[in-house]
Amino acid sequence: MTIDKYNISLLNTAAFLRSEINPELFPPEDGNEPNKDQEAMLNDFGQLNLPQYKSNVHVITIIGQVEGHLVMPPQNKATKYEHVIPQLVAVEQCHDIEGLIVILNTVGGDVEAGLAIAEIIASISKPTVSLVLGGGHSIGVPIAVAADTSFIAPSATMTIHPIRLTGMVVGVQQSFDYLERMQERVVNFIASHSKISADKFRELMMTTGELARDVGTIVVGQNAVNCGLIDRVGGLSDAMGYLNQQIEANHAKKNKTHRKKNSGEVKQ
Repeated sequence: MTIDKYNISLLNTAAFLRSEINPELFPPEDGNEPNKDQEAMLNDFGQLNLPQYKSNVHVITIIGQVEGHLVMPPQNKATKYEHVIPQLVAVEQCHDIEGLIVILNTVGGDVEAGLAIAEIIASISKPTVSLVLGGGHSIGVPIAVAADTSFIAPSATMTIHPIRLTGMVVGVQQSFDYLERMQERVVNFIASHSKISADKFRELMMTTGELARDVGTIVVGQNAVNCGLIDRVGGLSDAMGYLNQQIEANHAKKNKTHRKKNSGEVKQ
């Protein structure tokens, strides 16, 4: 009899723990169906959903390694360009989206994939802002400067170094010529979308004695602004505030153009 009571007590305790950890296993006391989305967020991520809010600003994150044509190992965090490019096209086409903010914390990655993302960001007609948090290294530099205005956190860093080739390389002059032309593509893009000159960027790229086992330069926060690579030092509120200002300026410009057209039609 004592054993039975002990077993019953254990079963009750187990049921209590299951109901605390997995409330969806038990019906609610009020008879209403529980919110499955809220419970999934709580169980899987330890957080609740934010209140529903439809924003006119789209956010894209460039995190981990920029993945190119080759799939990264599963343990690597990666940003896939085939996921980012359709989002950027949707930003340009969607009338409800009036601005774009790109948040970077990346170690770099595939050169052509990074340049493809940067070129699309630079060609978007709506206001765009980039924010470097943590790091915006290597091919993350052209992605950061591709936006209309770029921000960097005071503690964030950006590594500037020459382009490298991985895998088997044919040791002929043509391979080195191709590598140099690819590097010029990156340099020219950065120089044309920031305040840094091509010569100054090459100087930072070829600096010796600053990186272990490599040539290049690490710029931190305000230093990135001082050399003309990034526009401003700031955080999320600064970037969002500036983006909203540009959106309002676009509204004012469109309203002014609309009024001019209407007044012209009246005069005719």
